[in-house]
Amino acid sequence: MSFRTKLLLIVSITILASVSVVAYGVTHYTRAAFEDLDAQRTEALVAQFNKEFEQRGKEVVRQVKNIAEANITERMALDLARPNADQSTYVSDANGAAQDHELDFVEFVNYDGTLISSVQYPARVGYKNDWVTASKNWNDSQAFLRKEEVPDGVSLSLSAVRTNSVGDKSLYIIGGRRMDAKFLESLVLPPGMRALLYRNLEPNFVASSLTESSKPGEIANPGDAAKPVENPERFQALIEQVQHDAQPLVQTIDWTSNPVDAETFHAIPLKGRNNELLGVFLVGSPRKDLVLLTRRIIKTSAAVAAAALFVGFLLSLWVSARITRPVEKLAEGAREVASGRWDTQIDLRGRDEIGQLAKAFNEMTKTLSAQRERLVQTERVAAWRELARRLAHELRNPLFPMQITIENLQKAKQLEAKQFLEVFNESTATLKAELANLNTIVTRFSDFSKMPAPQFSRVNVNESLRSALRLFEPQFNEVGKPTITPEYFLTEPLPEIDADPDLLHRAFQNLVLNALDAMPAGGTLTLRTSESSGSVRIEVSDTGKGLTPEECSRLFTPYYTTKQLGTGLGLAIVQSVVSDHHGTISVSSDEGHGAKFRIELPLRQTDRPPAASDDKPSTTKSLPSALAAASD
Repeated sequence: MSFRTKLLLIVSITILASVSVVAYGVTHYTRAAFEDLDAQRTEALVAQFNKEFEQRGKEVVRQVKNIAEANITERMALDLARPNADQSTYVSDANGAAQDHELDFVEFVNYDGTLISSVQYPARVGYKNDWVTASKNWNDSQAFLRKEEVPDGVSLSLSAVRTNSVGDKSLYIIGGRRMDAKFLESLVLPPGMRALLYRNLEPNFVASSLTESSKPGEIANPGDAAKPVENPERFQALIEQVQHDAQPLVQTIDWTSNPVDAETFHAIPLKGRNNELLGVFLVGSPRKDLVLLTRRIIKTSAAVAAAALFVGFLLSLWVSARITRPVEKLAEGAREVASGRWDTQIDLRGRDEIGQLAKAFNEMTKTLSAQRERLVQTERVAAWRELARRLAHELRNPLFPMQITIENLQKAKQLEAKQFLEVFNESTATLKAELANLNTIVTRFSDFSKMPAPQFSRVNVNESLRSALRLFEPQFNEVGKPTITPEYFLTEPLPEIDADPDLLHRAFQNLVLNALDAMPAGGTLTLRTSESSGSVRIEVSDTGKGLTPEECSRLFTPYYTTKQLGTGLGLAIVQSVVSDHHGTISVSSDEGHGAKFRIELPLRQTDRPPAASDDKPSTTKSLPSALAAASD
């Protein structure tokens, strides 16, 4: 891909990204502002509904109280309190009370719960209204929603109850007004918004129970009990969700495939005296303004992007033409320098960045030869500094097992004397071993390129593995860190092999720590040994993130590491130890599924030193985990 193509691509991507970000930001904040405004208008309408509901309730309470305190009601209460009173005398009194006090529902109930008179359902006279006699403090109660039975079904009523008592006998007066479209007509709706009322009087959704107030500018027919709602079945899912949860809900209804026609509805449940759901108040607001504004923003952004792309295309052609030719000359000069002509000069003039670059190139070639020796010296100093840094890293990390040991000693102070002595002896032995090993780290680090020749003795591979893993046991279940689970699949008995116990222990330790570093989120560490045709096979596998094929091919290269804090020596040391033991090491991994290191070591070494080395103990020294930390 040429420079001009790259420049054009970069300019195009930058313009498109910038316009897209701006368009997204404007759209996002516009939508947020619209939603906020819609929420404010909805809250205002709901507050208006609640206020009207409260006022209507107070009016109902006042009218029912007036009925209860009327002279005719007092005479009725006195008469009904007498034994064998004739209740049929008052069967029509509810009609007059309803007309005089402008109530849709009026009923008189005797002290024993018997319905004496009813304006809305005369046929129920003589039935029991036990619910009203269950409470004795009606005179202090507020208005409440109630499902009112009428001859042709049920109706939603805003009701109140008051009593007129004679001795210990009370006459109950129940009065109320319908909650229907007429109630919604009292609400002042903002332009475009709708108010609907669903009377939840049946167990299932009933389309005819949904009524709507007239839109601004419309005149409701005085004789209509309710204004029909278009496509009421589209509200079924919303109503059923409110019936199920009995909580406020917000839902957008798409009336057509065109988003402009969509409406957002806020559903507020209306509950009765016993917390039963008796209705749902719905406030609808159109999405038209938001959709049209969003489309306008997108169209404007597209036009701006097209214009910017055209200008960017012309500008990139001009800039690339200005840059390409000088860059080609610079590239030719660089090739000449690479071929050994250190005094190469290029003829480019100008005050811009390209001219400054050409001037700097010429100055560079003039001083390049003179700086070669200084550069070599600088590289030597840098190499020694890098070696010192890595050596310091190696010396610093052994403090971890020593710190753990000291912490164990501090904790052991609370133990009994015998137990403390055991911990003390074990800890001091570990500290001595670690301090002794610190003396060898500097020499081993500096001699990495010429690893010391192994001093062979008979070594138990299984015990060497266990010893290497033992140093890391405090990390497996450390508080606040993911758990590492070790699993052993060691062949017993396994023949002893000719090996240097220190070097072998060091290699195992590096492999174990490499596996632990590969599992920062926890996992399983598996150790496996087996015997195969004159050799011993050791496998160390983890359940970490795994390695790519390229990483596997470079993994044993000195100073190559896949970790931010690794030195790149750990696995190189392992390979050097295995090679000195005339063995082989390999790694297999599927990215995302962990890695497995396999070592094969011969049982016997043909160039083993004289038998005096057999007296060397087969158990390995506890080399510090810090040296193992060099393992990538």
